[in-house]
Amino acid sequence: MSEDPTPINEVVWDIHSTHPELVQPLRDKFSEVMDPEIGLNIVQLGLIRKVSIKEGKADIFMILTTPFCPYGPAMLETTRQKALEALNMDVNIELGMEPWDFSLMEDPGAIDWGMYT
Repeated sequence: MSEDPTPINEVVWDIHSTHPELVQPLRDKFSEVMDPEIGLNIVQLGLIRKVSIKEGKADIFMILTTPFCPYGPAMLETTRQKALEALNMDVNIELGMEPWDFSLMEDPGAIDWGMYT
């Protein structure tokens, strides 16, 4: 795992410019949502691609590591619940079908595949 806690490839959401005070609380809550097969959270994996707030409602665009992820429905619902906790407003989650790959991760070196010692 990387020594520097600063993300290498942090995803910048719309709320970074419109509601910057909500970014860290939302990231903190999203960090509680783990991908059980990979063992990293949805922020580390870069699965939250867009967050915008309009007229008191949050719209979140999320992808999964694989379109047929068996944990997908549970991860989407947990993500929605965590966003509700952080933002205290209505939340809509849209599941995107764009393919995920390691380049979308905040720190692509965060996964220790155990291949090298």
